[in-house]
Amino acid sequence: MAQTIEAFVGKQLDEAPKLSPLHYKVIALIAAGYFFDVIDLIVLGSLIPDMIATKFGTGPELAIVGSATVFGMFIGAAGQGEFSDRWGRKTVYQFNLLLFGVFTILGAMAPSVFWLVVCRFIAGLGLGGEQPLAFAYAGEYSPSRIRGRILAVVHFIGGACVWPIASLFTLYFRDIIGWRGVWVVIGIGALIVWLFRFTLPESPRYLATHGRGKEALDILARLGLSGPSGTLTTDAASDTKSDPFALVFTMFPKRVVAGMICFSAFFGVAIGLGTWLPNIMTAKGFTITKSLTYTFGMTLAVPCASLFMMYALDKFGRKITSVCAFVCAGLMAIVFANAGSDTQLLVAGFIMIFFVQVAGNSMQIFASEVFPTNARASGFGWAAGVGRLATAFIVPLILWIQTNYGLNTVFICLAIVLVIAAFGVTQMGPEAKQKGLDEIAPPTG
Repeated sequence: MAQTIEAFVGKQLDEAPKLSPLHYKVIALIAAGYFFDVIDLIVLGSLIPDMIATKFGTGPELAIVGSATVFGMFIGAAGQGEFSDRWGRKTVYQFNLLLFGVFTILGAMAPSVFWLVVCRFIAGLGLGGEQPLAFAYAGEYSPSRIRGRILAVVHFIGGACVWPIASLFTLYFRDIIGWRGVWVVIGIGALIVWLFRFTLPESPRYLATHGRGKEALDILARLGLSGPSGTLTTDAASDTKSDPFALVFTMFPKRVVAGMICFSAFFGVAIGLGTWLPNIMTAKGFTITKSLTYTFGMTLAVPCASLFMMYALDKFGRKITSVCAFVCAGLMAIVFANAGSDTQLLVAGFIMIFFVQVAGNSMQIFASEVFPTNARASGFGWAAGVGRLATAFIVPLILWIQTNYGLNTVFICLAIVLVIAAFGVTQMGPEAKQKGLDEIAPPTG
């Protein structure tokens, strides 16, 4: 029986014996765009004390800024995941970064909190679409035996090293260029990456499942992979006309709902801590500079988490790594809340952030693998998008709980949420360790 075009392309990509220069280029440009998206999320928390000190806005008003960003991210993640499964990864990917870069710069020039909220919402539309595509795009190029490691590398460059860099950048430049200047630099950096990304090729898996098999085979040749020795056939999945939204919610409802729960927990905790940790430290009596310095020390846990994931995901698997880390993160949240000295606070915060990042990003990589090619960005996008939407309520809720019930209650609530997420990971689909993407979820017509 002759092999179908999408099966051949998927097999060649999964079994690639080595990475080509084009592989490295794709991975680098995906990670670079992801870098500027993540740094944008992180710096808001570091800039809030200065924005309050300069009387630009109050704490509750700036919480609305954070919520507007993540509400935009919900729409961006859900909507643009759908668009990329219909129109292609590259087109939507470029639009996302352009939208994000332009409105990040415009937000830096906002004359009032209202206009900052508007700009941050629109920037969030682009920001939300970046993450689902980053992992789907990179995963579709990766050989199955090292896919976990490659996606961990994307996270290390684009999502992990960002945390200490963002903290240091804000710490040392906020007095020189101000909070507005910090955002201008981020927006300009994103637009520079946008220009370089015009050279990115489309995903061969996407092309093979959307009636563009010749283009897919051409990209395989650029990757150093051999073409077919015989005639390839087509079927319904070789030129799919299915609706990605309908496919996700009719064939994979359990996976997408479990993903929504996990993403809500991860983003709620990670972004909530990223937004309010400097403010929490200030409330404990630290100066703004000292709170940012301590926050920087804790964020060094994030690249450590990515380095651990490069080993663990392909050695132990996505599920066991994520579940154990979610439980440990919940325990460390309680320890952090009860830290009795500066040293205990720093150590407990470091370990807590380490486990939160291992848990959430192992889960995130897993979520990018459990949907078929013709609905991969949509499935991931809806799960991540609902997680973003939940975060829009969680970020101000953290401040409300802290104000009314104290810090201990905040971290008890976070611990409960993390344990719920540990269970959610077990319901997201079959273990993806060293499996071809089409084995986990084959494309359908």
